[in-house]
Amino acid sequence: MSSNVREEEIVVAAADGTADARLFRPEGDADHPGVLHLTDIGGIRPAHCDMGRRLAAEGYAVLMPNVFYRTRRPPMFEPGTKPGGEAWRARFAELTKPLTAEAQESDALAYVGDLARCAGVRGGPLAVVGYCFTGGFAMRTAAVCPDRIAAAASFHGGGLWTDATTSPHLVLPRVHARLYFGHAVEDRSMPAEAIANLDAALAAWGGRWESEVYEGAHHGWTASNSAAYDEPQANRAFTKLTELLRAAL
Repeated sequence: MSSNVREEEIVVAAADGTADARLFRPEGDADHPGVLHLTDIGGIRPAHCDMGRRLAAEGYAVLMPNVFYRTRRPPMFEPGTKPGGEAWRARFAELTKPLTAEAQESDALAYVGDLARCAGVRGGPLAVVGYCFTGGFAMRTAAVCPDRIAAAASFHGGGLWTDATTSPHLVLPRVHARLYFGHAVEDRSMPAEAIANLDAALAAWGGRWESEVYEGAHHGWTASNSAAYDEPQANRAFTKLTELLRAAL
């Protein structure tokens, strides 16, 4: 743990019960802008806790809830589970099935309220960041809390534009936040055509946004425990995130 960052295990209110969570914030008594960190399918684990600590060291109070609280506490996958294998796919379905669009929006309302009440969080605008599966969750959070969420980011988010009636891009008319999207290359969950369609939807929306593909970076590149981890591009993603937060918060 960074010597200038305080880390706590806490419990927060969620739409359908309570969720275990981590809170990262700078040492001392000062209050700081709040950021909601939504993990990828791997849940709360050392790789994402490192991200939370790193962001807190930049002067933010970071709440990381177990977004899969309806199903289980970490770890989300048993040791040795092969990504993409049969057991992995079964667990993925188990974890994500309860997180319908409606459930995500209900949880988002609760998590934003939790974040605002956390120790060390300054009053005022908040931000949210999602990874992989939770990229769309971050968009929905901005949509249901338009007067509180000033910035939302997604890194290698999947399914952000689809032809389904529950596609995350359809929430854009409700969003007031500044948005950032960092896409992976050759991503089956967000192929080039979907990225182009999302960009078109963002242009039609008319808010402040940026969307870019990280050259050579594959799905999952930000997590240090991922086979796709790309340290230079992960550092670039962190820089883009902190630039967004400084501009909006």
